[in-house]
Amino acid sequence: MTANEYQVTGMTCGHCESSVREEVGEIASVTDIEVSAETGRLTVTTSGEVDDAQVLAAVEEAGYSAVRVR
Repeated sequence: MTANEYQVTGMTCGHCESSVREEVGEIASVTDIEVSAETGRLTVTTSGEVDDAQVLAAVEEAGYSAVRVR
């Protein structure tokens, strides 16, 4: 299992969190998603390799922007 953390810009509520969770959840091998509008943090846990570009594209598809933190 691998966990990557991202900083998401623009989330303000639970609906924002749901939108991000839904889009990121469509990526193959994602096993867990933790997202907080309050902190802007997104933690994605995967069972295999996931390209950062896939996660960033999913966040963008949800209507937000993100950068990888670690």
